This record gives sequence, structure tokens and C-alpha cells, in this order.
Amino acid sequence: MTGSVDLPQKRSLRALWIALALALVAFHIGLVFLGLVPNLVSRPLHLALILPWVFLFGVADRARFVSGAVLSAIGVASALWVAWNHEVLGDQYGFLESRFQVAVGFALLAVVIEAARRAIGWPLPTVAALALLYAFFGQHIPGEFGHSGMPLRSFLGSMTIAEGGIWGSLTAVSVGVVSIFVIFGAVLNAGEAGQGFMNVAAAAAGRLKGGAAKVSVLSSALFGSISGSASANVASTGAITLPAMMRLGYPKRLAAGVEAVASSGGQIMPPLMGAGAFVMVELTGVPYTQIMGAALLPAILYFLAVWVGINAYATRFELKGLDPSQRPQTRDVVVTSMFFLVPFSVLMVGMFAAGYTPQYAACLAIFAGAFLLLIDGKLTFDVNRTADRATQALVTASRQVSMIAAIIFCASIIIGVLGATGLGVKITSVILEGSGGVLWASLLLTAIACLILGMEVPTTAAYVICVSVAGPALMQLGLEPLQAHLFVFWFALLSTITPPVCGAVFIAAGMAGENWIKVALTAMALGVGLYLIPVGMITWPDLIQLPSEPAAAITAFVALALGLSALSFALIGRANILVRTALGLVSVAVLLGPVIV
Repeated sequence: MTGSVDLPQKRSLRALWIALALALVAFHIGLVFLGLVPNLVSRPLHLALILPWVFLFGVADRARFVSGAVLSAIGVASALWVAWNHEVLGDQYGFLESRFQVAVGFALLAVVIEAARRAIGWPLPTVAALALLYAFFGQHIPGEFGHSGMPLRSFLGSMTIAEGGIWGSLTAVSVGVVSIFVIFGAVLNAGEAGQGFMNVAAAAAGRLKGGAAKVSVLSSALFGSISGSASANVASTGAITLPAMMRLGYPKRLAAGVEAVASSGGQIMPPLMGAGAFVMVELTGVPYTQIMGAALLPAILYFLAVWVGINAYATRFELKGLDPSQRPQTRDVVVTSMFFLVPFSVLMVGMFAAGYTPQYAACLAIFAGAFLLLIDGKLTFDVNRTADRATQALVTASRQVSMIAAIIFCASIIIGVLGATGLGVKITSVILEGSGGVLWASLLLTAIACLILGMEVPTTAAYVICVSVAGPALMQLGLEPLQAHLFVFWFALLSTITPPVCGAVFIAAGMAGENWIKVALTAMALGVGLYLIPVGMITWPDLIQLPSEPAAAITAFVALALGLSALSFALIGRANILVRTALGLVSVAVLLGPVIV
């Protein structure tokens, strides 16, 4: 489950990247223990540490490397200047007092946008650039979508030297929480935790009918809970589960569809949820533990629907379990499971029993996971292996922290413009008018926007942008904040399996050697819960009330589980049209029952 680290071969460059990785990881862990550090110090230093990883790491093209080096130097110098002068800048209240400061402001915005473009492509940076153009020139737009204009130095200063804009609340989440949990996941993945996930899944489901597919579901649910990336999940667990399924005669489209759907669930499975949980904490003000509790039952419902779908496919194909020779021995299951159970136990005990903050508990779990890098599944110690694992953990953490940070910095520009110009309120008004003030019409418009935006933008970024403009409208129409945010977050994930752009499907189809359209259709049938569970959160609001109303939440869970099971069998199972129609009607009645009543 652990791959080699793609570091430059020259010893000096390798040592440099390891040193930079160590500095990034040490900085973020150190912030948790050092106490209060001024925001205009910690957040610019965060940017300075991630820029070399975005612009320079793994770049082979000379021209791209040179331009990346220049941009990285400009960005790092500008960020360090802000951090060094934070006290003076704090007294300026977001107003740039000189041409030099204006130049630094423009440089920071340009570097942030280009960093996001190099990290994830054009769509999000394009939206950010258009947002800035609107802020600079929107006063020339006639009608309600224009604004009254803003002084350049005030607006630019609020975006680059004040605790808003690129140094705003989203960046605080990236610095203080997301980075810590990403480091935690990288440490676990560098050791035997991934193999532990696979062994537990194989032992629990390997002997069942369709066992190879169910191993994929369980292992992806476990692994995805720390990876938070559908693509990373497919590439890692799929490397083991896809060949196993195809060796047992599973149709390629089914094997790839199962892996794509199961891997997509990692971003809705607590504790990480692809960094979305921590962004949600900042945007809603709801405690992290409450968001974890609210997200748990919907996530289980999702994987349950996939499980039922596999059983339904078993009525059409001979889906064998794993051969006994492919199942792990009990000792291996017990030993390797400790590699993730111990760190997870430290995390849970720290948060729930000791009452530590999530980031403090995660730091303790990181130390536990780092200690376990010393040994392997056979409980042997090897210095070189431990050094390789530590290097992999550091570099992987740095790359992932940097990619997420690049996304969040760029999204912060959009959020800053929406707030400064009032554009967010205007878009909310359009949604309310377009839906006629009807909640379900607004939900449909929001779902379409999430699907379109999520086609080219990572889930977390799509969620942040959509909820910023559509969230207020949904809440005005009666939804609780957490309902609205979870609804948007789930629909931001649709594009992982929904054509025309479906990243998890593309990767799984490529690994299986199957036509991606066939895989996508199979994945959509298996992943029907991804489309309906967000609706269930609206019609059965008790589903996300597990921390406060456990009995009502479990009742809603059981009802929706029955409805989704009926629908999965109706879509996939071998039965006559009357039976399948009846099952479909039952599922719709269960899903919409509380609304109809």
C-alpha cells in the first residue's frame, strides 16, 4: 500500500526536499504546541512553505521550472514580508500606504492564482481571476449586478495585508487543522496501516459471495477515511482489489465501478471527509465532533447501498469470494490492524475522553503513528526501511498539504470578493427568485451548480464556492446550517462518478482496461446513494442528529436503508419489471414519506 517517494536522484536535491518537508511538517505541528502565533505570521508562513512544493517539486520541463522558481521566490518573499511587518500592517487596517505595498498585494494575488492553476488546472483560478476583475471593474456594470466601486488600495489591502482575503478564515482552517490531519494520514499511509485496512476487509468480507468486491468497499471506506481523495483511493486500494476481482471472473466494468464508487466514499466518511469537515467547522461554527457525528450515518448509508448493489449484481453474475489462499491469516489481521487502530484510538480518546482539540489529539496520533513506522507487520526493525518510510511520510504530507492549501488560498480570493462587493448576496437573490421561493427548486438549482462546478474543481473547493452563494438561500428557505452544508458537500462529490467528467471512474477504468462509459453507468447504479442520501437529509432531518437525538437518527437511518436497498435491487437485481417497479415505488415512498405526510 505504500509507494516509493518520487524524489530527485541527486543527493543534494534530495536532501533539500527532505529538509523542506521536515520544515513544513515541523512548522504545522509546532503551531499546535507553541500557543498563540499572530495570524499575519502563521498564515503567510504557511504560504511561503507550500509554494516550492507547488511550483518546483517534480517539475522536469526547464522553462516551467525557471518560471516556477521565479514565482516561488516572489511569493515567498512577499509572504515573509507580510509576516515580518505584521505589527505595522495591523495598524493600517487593510489600507496599502505605498506603491511598494500595492505591488506586494498584486504579487500575492497573482502567485496564489498561478499556484492553484499549477496544482489543479484552470477552472478555479479562472473563477478567482474573474472575481477580481469584477471587484476592480464591477462599478461599470449596469443594473443590480454592478457595485458602487471600491478604492484600489483599500480593496487590495483587505485581500492581502488584513486578516481577510487570502489570510482569512479558510486559510486558518488550512493552517491549523487540515494540515495536521493530512500529516496524520500521510504517516499512517507510510507504514503498515494500509495493509491493515486490506487485511481487516479481506478477513471480514473475503469469504462472502461477491467478497472481492465487498473487500474493495470495506478497504476503501477505511482507507478513504484518512486519504480523503477519491483518486488517491482508487490508485492505492484499486491496485490490489481490481486485479483480485478480475482474477475471480468479475466483469471489468463491475470491478472498476465498484472501486470508483467505494473510493469516492472516502470524502464523505469521517473523520477527514477530504478536509471538508474542517472547512465546514469554520463556515458553520458547528464543533468538529458534532459534524463527525452528523456525517457518520449518511456515510454508512452510502456504503450500505453499495454493498446491497453488489448483492444485487450477484443475482446476475457469479461473484465469487476470495480464495482461502488469498485471505490473510488471523495473526496478520490482528498485528497489521494495530497499525491503524492504535493511532485512531489515540485520536478518539484524545478528542472524546480527554477533551483535547482535534488538532492536538491528531498531533498525539501522529506521534503514535510515527513510532509504528519503526516496525513492520512481522514486528521486525530495519533502519533503512524506517528512514524510507519517514521520508515518504514527510514528502507525501508536504505535497498534499501544499495542494490543499493552494486550493484554499485561491478559494479565499473568491470568498473575499463575494463579501467585499456584495456579489454573494446578489447571487443568493437570483437563486431565490429563480426558484420562486420554493425550497425544492432551490435544492435542484444548487445540485446542478455543484455538479457543473465539481466537474473541474476538487470537491472541497466546489463545496466552498457553492455553499458561499447557495447556502444563504437554502437557509433562508428553512434549512438548518448543517443541513445546507452537508447537502452541498455531498453534491459537490457527484462529479467523481457522474459523466462527462468523472475522475474516479476514469482512473478505475484505465486500471481495469475497460470503456469508461460502461464503468460510469455501473458506478452510477451502485452509487445511487450519492444522489439520494443528500435528499434524505432534507426529508429525514433526524438522520444528521445522531449526537443529540440518537434514537430518532437511527430510526431515520433504518427507514432510508430499507428504501435505498429496495432501489438498489430495483436498478440492478434480476427480477421482472413489475417487481422492480414496485421496489422503486417503495423506495420513493420511503425517501419522500415525511414530506408527503
